[in-house]
Amino acid sequence: MTHYLITGGAGFIGSHLADALIEQGHEVTIIDDLSTGRFSNIQHLVDHPNFHFAIDTITNVVVLDRLASMCDVIIHLAAAVGVRLIVENPVHTIETNVMGTEAVLKVALRYRAKVLLASTSEVYGKGNRLPFKEDDDVLLGPTIHNRWAYAASKMIDEFLGLAYYQEKGLPVVVFRLFNTVGPRQTGRYGMVIPRFVQQALNNEPITVYGDGKQQRSFTWVGDVVEALTNLAENPAAVGKVFNIGHQKEISIYDLAKLIKKLTGSQSEIKLIPYEEAYADAANFEDMQRRLPDIGKISKQIGYQPSIDLEEILKNVIAYHKE
Repeated sequence: MTHYLITGGAGFIGSHLADALIEQGHEVTIIDDLSTGRFSNIQHLVDHPNFHFAIDTITNVVVLDRLASMCDVIIHLAAAVGVRLIVENPVHTIETNVMGTEAVLKVALRYRAKVLLASTSEVYGKGNRLPFKEDDDVLLGPTIHNRWAYAASKMIDEFLGLAYYQEKGLPVVVFRLFNTVGPRQTGRYGMVIPRFVQQALNNEPITVYGDGKQQRSFTWVGDVVEALTNLAENPAAVGKVFNIGHQKEISIYDLAKLIKKLTGSQSEIKLIPYEEAYADAANFEDMQRRLPDIGKISKQIGYQPSIDLEEILKNVIAYHKE
């Protein structure tokens, strides 16, 4: 039995990961300040003898140290998430991502815990060589655009994690997520699928930002969780960076149409200019495409997405109907 510490463990991905690890017979501790996570996501685990939790921030080093001292593996998911939060709260974004990761790596080194470090497709910036490979060059936008603060902060996280591996021998694995979706995800911070689904089910206008031609790929949370548990148990993954995503793309406008069809909604699909969507739209830049190359992780642990977008959407719609 391995003892895992999940930072951000009451969040969307973290809570699903906790479920899976408990089911596999492991011991799980989570820490979450509930800024974007929800206690209801882990409520069902509270009485389980192998589950422990602390409602606190990872920058509380006393609490983090106590939790880490009992753990073998730390899966670091705590971060500022969602485009809206990132654009409108840049100080919180930078501080949470950089200082939080530094705190986790320091405490992991103290107790020689393995670290799985969450990163993002955003680090590929304005790259147009598709699909994105882990060793591609990166082109970011100017510092006056808050969007890039998030990308840069996650790049610092990666640099820091890999430096701890290279210089101090700490076992670190970096993984870059591409639009993970599933039950428990909220549309509160700009997450597109739960937002569209809620609008469609309420027969409200489905609000597509920009021209809707921007394309994204979406990954089932269960596939991400399985990838993380496999990476955690794979010694040869240490010191490497992996994309975790799906290779099928859809435009955001077509996504809205598909959700409208699957929900049987009467909603109109409405294009909203970025100036109306974001309070600080002058500092916002959107990316046209975000498509991962998953060859590396496939070779390492046999990762392949198990379900396609339509099935993902049906699951999410069922969850929101409940």
